[in-house]
Amino acid sequence: MIYPDWPAPGAVRAVTTTRQGGVSETPFDALNLADHVGDRPESVQQNRAWLRRRLSLPAEPVWLQQVHGSSVVACDGAAPRSPADAGYTDRRGVVCAVLTADCLPVLFCDRQGTRVAAAHAGWRGLAGGVLESTVAALALPPGQLLAWLGPAIGPQAFEVGAEVRSAFVEQHAAAGEAFALQANGRWLADLYRLARLRLRALGVNAVYGGGLCTFSDRKRFYSYRRDQVTGRMATLIWLD
Repeated sequence: MIYPDWPAPGAVRAVTTTRQGGVSETPFDALNLADHVGDRPESVQQNRAWLRRRLSLPAEPVWLQQVHGSSVVACDGAAPRSPADAGYTDRRGVVCAVLTADCLPVLFCDRQGTRVAAAHAGWRGLAGGVLESTVAALALPPGQLLAWLGPAIGPQAFEVGAEVRSAFVEQHAAAGEAFALQANGRWLADLYRLARLRLRALGVNAVYGGGLCTFSDRKRFYSYRRDQVTGRMATLIWLD
């Protein structure tokens, strides 16, 4: 487990899983928590049950149907597998969750510990405004929010085409600093920097985490870019 290093209030609980600790077999070994990647359903259910016991979760996490978009749902009223890429709550005991394997999980809470959110931010979601939508859904002054950036594909591994760079630079010229041109004409993209730039533009300046690369750390993390057929980690947040 990876626990965020951020000054969140005591009522806020948060964690990111690794691939270690479950029962799934290769290529999903071992703690795959996604039920849409081809793993045996019974293995996924065992892994989710293990996670709930291991963390003494107050409820089953609200698992979303992530679509690489910018929709946000209230987790306390969300239907199972609601199509969205972020969830929030102001109710104790409701567990917000996102699944990732290279995309960037972003957690939010407020300084008073009254609201939390989890967002799934791959490049499409980032460019599409998932962080902006999540901050808007929390309905608090951005200066009252804390954000934490979980494990994602690192800037030395995430090679993209010019269309990805254009999608960001056309919105914010400063996003150009998050891309490095390669000899083959493609670009290396820094998801962490892109997220920080967008959060800063929103007025969310208390941003923590970043720096863990899912692609390069095979022992701890799943990576879709590296393996294609693979499991997913979960990033969870709730109010105790």
